[in-house]
Formats: sequence, structure tokens, C-alpha cells
Amino acid sequence: EVQLVESGGGLVQAGGSLRLSCAASGFTFDDYAIGWFRQAPGKEQEGVSCINTSDGSTYYADSVKGRFTISSDFAKNTVYLQMNSLKPEDTAVYICAALDTYYSPKYYLSASEYDFWGQGTQVTVSS
Repeated sequence: EVQLVESGGGLVQAGGSLRLSCAASGFTFDDYAIGWFRQAPGKEQEGVSCINTSDGSTYYADSVKGRFTISSDFAKNTVYLQMNSLKPEDTAVYICAALDTYYSPKYYLSASEYDFWGQGTQVTVSS
């Protein structure tokens, strides 16, 4: 059974940091890119970051570049999203998802082709 389980969300003040984790199981980890998406009330879902676990390449939305860092740990089949300098507009449910690396990087921050999804973890940034 494929599972993606997020953890690490919470409440933090503006300027603070959080590290999200996405633990994957049920599929070959390095056959997939793992992406982070976020969904805020009343807003469209946004692709935040993605890592191709096969070659280590990383991708970021402009809104988080320089503040967020994505990484992976093969030993734990886990992808992390380190979020620094958080802003109130980062408040959202953060969801990780897996995309077959057959797809080119142009799909990595787009939800349309992702195969598997987690349940999400809430991140709230207070001003």
C-alpha cells in the first residue's frame, strides 16, 4: 500500500522556522519525485517545492525561494521541507505527493500528474 505521511506542522510566529517531513512507503523511493504543495483557504493550490530523489535536483516556487529548502533521506524514505523566515502568507495545509520521474521537470510544481498524495499537515504563521 502506498503511503505518504506528513508531519511537523504547527503554529509559529512570523520569522520563525518549521521542518516538515514526508515519510514514503509502498513504492520505490528513487523512481519518484516528491513535491510539496500547499492549500490555503480561498486560494488555489500552489506547488511549493519538489525534489527528484533520483538525481537530487530541486525546484522551488518563486514565493519560497531563498527561504525553503527541500532534501531527502534515502535511508528513511523521507523528504524534508525546511521552512525559514516564515510569513503569515505561508499559512496553509502542506501536502506532499509523489510523481513518477518519467515526467519532465516542467510538471514538478504542477499537481496535475502526481500519482500519490498524503493527507497534509497544517502550518499556521502568526503575525
